[in-house]
Amino acid sequence: MKGNLEIRPLAPEEVDACAALLASSDPWLTLGRGLRHLLPVLKDPHRERFAAWEGKGLAGVLVLNLHGAFVGYVQILAAAPSFRGRGVGRELLRFAEARIFREHRNVFLCVSDFNTRARAFYEREGYACVGEIPDYVVAGHSELLMRKTRGPMDAS
Repeated sequence: MKGNLEIRPLAPEEVDACAALLASSDPWLTLGRGLRHLLPVLKDPHRERFAAWEGKGLAGVLVLNLHGAFVGYVQILAAAPSFRGRGVGRELLRFAEARIFREHRNVFLCVSDFNTRARAFYEREGYACVGEIPDYVVAGHSELLMRKTRGPMDAS
């Protein structure tokens, strides 16, 4: 995938396509997160929002939150179904890490407990589960808080 993927800031005219991509696949389907939930996140100017393209094909979506308690939070990372298994997720994650580690010492993300493939992917990429949030998005499922670190926030 290297060299063929372009990750760029999300343009306003791309928001609907990105929201539709997310709403039509897991974990958003299982979590009941449709366009009503996704569009505000993808339009939020307080988040850093990116689209990944291969040619004219939408390959993935990335949303970063660099404010709040878990500064350096990867809120959304998704590869389009037709691009899965081709390195898009890895490139999006590396892009996110490079952006976050320029200013912060930790990268955080959540993965749903039923999303075992994503959890294994993040573990292979050096993330550790640091907590569980039961019944956070929907009853009966937990969100697992994962972290990749370069040390405490106040380390010199």
